[in-house]
Amino acid sequence: MSFFRHETLEINAGWLIAATMLVISIGGLVEIVPLFYIESTIEDVDGVRPYTPLELRGRDIYQREGCYLCHSQMIRPFRDEMLRYGHYSLAAESQYDHPFQWGSKRTGPDLARVGGKYSNEWHVAHLVDPRDVVPESIMPAYPWLLENELRYADIEERMRALKKTGVPYSETQAEYEANVKRFGREVADRLNILKARDNLLAQAEEGNYDGDPSRLTEMDALVAYLQVLGTMVDFSKYSEDYFASFR
Repeated sequence: MSFFRHETLEINAGWLIAATMLVISIGGLVEIVPLFYIESTIEDVDGVRPYTPLELRGRDIYQREGCYLCHSQMIRPFRDEMLRYGHYSLAAESQYDHPFQWGSKRTGPDLARVGGKYSNEWHVAHLVDPRDVVPESIMPAYPWLLENELRYADIEERMRALKKTGVPYSETQAEYEANVKRFGREVADRLNILKARDNLLAQAEEGNYDGDPSRLTEMDALVAYLQVLGTMVDFSKYSEDYFASFR
């Protein structure tokens, strides 16, 4: 029986390596094998769609400014997180994110469900000087977002790049009709690469996210992106048992 003492592994490198590989193998099998018996790990929910051209540019700016270094976008299925942030994140909600913004660093709060939580004016003030709305904030200020005009001449190329990864932006009539069937005509129109610039300008004008209708700024795009996070799924339509069937 002394052979199986913990000390035996600690002083014998060969046994320690063998035991470590065994544990890793068992853990890997436990995680991988069930996937062969599940048709999909992405929940079948209504409402989830790719980002519009304006939201996509906002996401690009979010990445450029390093927002993901301090904010995660994944609510774990724990009671304390759900009480603070809302329903835990679904795989379906990030299926069109390349790369996804889950993260594990929370110097600032999780942003998975920040959409609609604050007004556009709040977001603008917060990004220009965070301490104006959250005095104890240590977040840096981003006043240039309100000054920089939004560059969108290459929006079609950005959408085509994502299309190659499987994001259903459309260019052909067949792709457009498939999106109409999948998302509805209004959303399908916004996902049309051939109308990307017009759609971007129309959403910016309608939303007036930065509060200045005379200019289209990077602030417009970033706020548009923040305001859509976590708003696509109506969780009141589903039970927890339904989501559990995908795990």
